[in-house]
Amino acid sequence: MAGKLGRGLRLALSLIAIVSVAACASVYRNHGYVPPEDELQKITVGVDTRDTVAETIGRPSTEGVLRDRAWYYVGSRFRHFGMRAPEEVDRQVVAISFDAEGRVANIERFTLADGRVITLSRRVTESNIKGISFIRQLLGNIGRFDVGQALGG
Repeated sequence: MAGKLGRGLRLALSLIAIVSVAACASVYRNHGYVPPEDELQKITVGVDTRDTVAETIGRPSTEGVLRDRAWYYVGSRFRHFGMRAPEEVDRQVVAISFDAEGRVANIERFTLADGRVITLSRRVTESNIKGISFIRQLLGNIGRFDVGQALGG
């Protein structure tokens, strides 16, 4: 009886150890699409147009906002490890710019190493209630309530 109990306990501990090790393994997830270099080689600068680029490598998920002058293919690889926040370990951006006639003007590839964090807008509303607790805010409105305004009168 003690032998069966010992084997069961060892089996349970082994399963716990295996599950613990498996839970600590990194999981990688890919987001987006970036055409491989061999497909980009099929595009000729100054010759190909938006239509031929779309036929060759497909349309991107992101386009330039100013006069549709560029297409952006963006792909990222994230590492998920346990309970930690996901970490971006690779990013590729392929930018294909077009001239005024719609022909390919340039093809560029950027990586995570080329990137910088850029603040697009600094329009942040400052709160004027610093140092005031939630309860004080609620109690501060007592007496400011006009029943006539609330009833529409």
